[in-house]
Amino acid sequence: MTSSETASVLPQDPRDDAPQFVLPLVVRVEKAAPPARTDALETAARAVLTLLSDERATAEDGEWARAVRDWQDARIRKVVRRARGAEWRKASALPGITVAGAAAEVRVFPPVPLDGWPKELVKLQVSGTDLDDPEPPAAPDAGRPVLWLNPALEMSAGKAMAQAGHGAQLAWWALDDAAREVWRKDGFALSVRTADPARWAELTGSGLPVVRDAGFTEIAPGSATVIADHPALHGRS
Repeated sequence: MTSSETASVLPQDPRDDAPQFVLPLVVRVEKAAPPARTDALETAARAVLTLLSDERATAEDGEWARAVRDWQDARIRKVVRRARGAEWRKASALPGITVAGAAAEVRVFPPVPLDGWPKELVKLQVSGTDLDDPEPPAAPDAGRPVLWLNPALEMSAGKAMAQAGHGAQLAWWALDDAAREVWRKDGFALSVRTADPARWAELTGSGLPVVRDAGFTEIAPGSATVIADHPALHGRS
């Protein structure tokens, strides 16, 4: 559905010299009942936040802490794959966290080496399935975070899921501990929406976190894909 993405595109970045890790995400796509696109995007973003805030990732001696540190020290790559039936059950048996949306289910796993995927995940397909919204998404909830997608870019559902995850992660990094805790207690509520061109132009000058793609797949290097509009970040210099 998508291939690996990264939240930074600086050329000759020193992080490229570090061992490269990737954060695997698997979306459940059953033939008879695939999730809606926006639901999948929002669930993927919440899954990333859930892992980042999990004690197994945050505690100094946490089970996943070393892997998360190694991942964040290099390029922040995410890969979205799809699974159904027995494939989903096998993926769900691996250490990770399943996050549910309105109907979507996304399982996030601790980072793995770029060339060291578990066999249960490496077999899952990256491409071949896209997702649609049966009707236009409603307006985002007032006063809650919104991950705005660039209206000038066309992205597959998997690509957009990875980018939404990047946007959520950049917002998380930008928040102080108190704001993070408020968001966590709210279940990491957020919306993912495509901005209209006028809104996107306004957002690009707002100083809010911006995801810029590395250009590995689908779009040109340096493209701004997502702007993370979290209320707690407004008014900060």
